[in-house]
Amino acid sequence: MVITVSLVALFRLVLALLLRSKTLGYGAAFIAAGFGFFLASTGAATPINRLAQSLIDAASNL
Repeated sequence: MVITVSLVALFRLVLALLLRSKTLGYGAAFIAAGFGFFLASTGAATPINRLAQSLIDAASNL
């Protein structure tokens, strides 16, 4: 749970920076957030969570 909250905060920060620098428009940000929301409710959520967890484990072992 802690990792999920941390990743959400990290992605929110990156999204805010992209919006602030006008690299990403509000419409694209809305689409990206919606895509992430709906992706989380599909069967792809489990492999994505496993991939994120393995990347975090690999980074902590460096």
